[in-house]
Amino acid sequence: MFRNPLMVTALSLTAAVSIWGLMDAQALAAFAARTVSVILRSRGWFIMLTASALLIISIWLALSRFGQIKLGRPEDEPEFSTFSWLAMMFAAGMGVGLLFYGAAEPISHFLFIQSQGDIPVHRAGPTALFLTYFHWGLHAWAIYGLTALVIAYFTFRRQAPPLVSAPVKIVFGDKPWARTVGWLMDLLAIYAIAIGLAGSIALGVFQVEDGVATLFDIQRTGLGLGLSIFVVLCLAYILPLMVDLSKGMAALSNTAILIAISLMVFVLLVGPTHLFMQNIVEGFGEYVTNVLPHGFRSYTFFQESVGQWFSAWTLNYMLWWLAWAPFVGVFIARISRGRTIREFILGVLLAPTTFSIFWFGIFGGMGFYQGAANQLDPTVVQTDINRTTFLLLETMPLSKMTIAATIVAAFLFIVTSVVSAAYVLSMFSTGGDQDPPVKVKLTWGVILGALGLVMILSGSADAVRQIIALSANPFVFIILFLVMCLLKALKREKSV
Repeated sequence: MFRNPLMVTALSLTAAVSIWGLMDAQALAAFAARTVSVILRSRGWFIMLTASALLIISIWLALSRFGQIKLGRPEDEPEFSTFSWLAMMFAAGMGVGLLFYGAAEPISHFLFIQSQGDIPVHRAGPTALFLTYFHWGLHAWAIYGLTALVIAYFTFRRQAPPLVSAPVKIVFGDKPWARTVGWLMDLLAIYAIAIGLAGSIALGVFQVEDGVATLFDIQRTGLGLGLSIFVVLCLAYILPLMVDLSKGMAALSNTAILIAISLMVFVLLVGPTHLFMQNIVEGFGEYVTNVLPHGFRSYTFFQESVGQWFSAWTLNYMLWWLAWAPFVGVFIARISRGRTIREFILGVLLAPTTFSIFWFGIFGGMGFYQGAANQLDPTVVQTDINRTTFLLLETMPLSKMTIAATIVAAFLFIVTSVVSAAYVLSMFSTGGDQDPPVKVKLTWGVILGALGLVMILSGSADAVRQIIALSANPFVFIILFLVMCLLKALKREKSV
């Protein structure tokens, strides 16, 4: 591992970020915020164009003659059941984010829309939900899905190592420029994975910390509680890193998803069910109708406050998904052998998007309902967004139980993310070994923990999002290059 120049460079780069963050976390966060602001202002249009293009290409591939191509040999069968496949994919790709933003994001958009005064009050709620669906729906999973499809196709169909650089070497041959470009792609992918996952650890710890404080009525002073949770988290992901992927990751993912589904069903049945279902049906129709056109919106001629909101939410989300694309993509590819391109794309796009529409429709709807009933102060999203989900659950029956379940689910989602990221980084470290040594996985587990600690010390969810967005910027170009490699390879397929 440490004789590999790529890994030495990647470790040096991530170590530099860790040291900077440990010495002055606020300076790192401020630098990330300034840089990302410049990037979003100058290239926001290109980010939206890229995300929309990836979605359109995904749909075309699923419906085209290439959809029948199997990711593997003709006799290969899926390694995991459909439920476990979707659960692991979803837990790795979004997981704790849904718990964090389930009610907070729709309420945030609702308050912003009302503050502008341009949209009638009766349209503010549906518009807020549509924007939330857009951020967590097809565009996000097209970014993940196409990255995963490229890796899966070249790994299982062309017997290449599961590396971001492999498609370039297969399509363009062992030319000096292809080797150089491939090396840089692997380096930037490792960096984006490490920073993106560290940000997820921090967001998860922030939420678990607020949940524990709410559950046990603890007054938080300083970083003590958060750091204690972080230590427990580090201890918790050691064991899964030491066992086979199918045993560790599948069990954790299935448990976390089942808890999340149970929470969603509980809120659906205890709250105003008819209101939630109206939200979901109306929101689904609006989303299907407007999702593609909205993907090309950049709010060019709106006032400055709208542009700032667009950058802070939509563009940041697209960069967030791009930051996670190497990690989630390689992981989804690893668990997708034996599925056809059509089955793969439809599963990756439709199942998580549908779940997200139900999740945000229910939790966002409950947030609107309790806010209108003066049971929940909606401005909590502006003062302490981490606590929004727990304050909402406190307004409902069995609040202690549901808050505890949310804490457990969030904790499991973080563990699954660390385990899957350490696995992917270990594959990169060993030249694409799909069963990397335990010591390599544990080494990456330690490195990810150190980076997560840096993010926690920043003390702000917004700062974490800016640092993640900064790491994702180069991958906008990498993913487009990977898609080009895939399309060139598919044109050479003789079986379709």
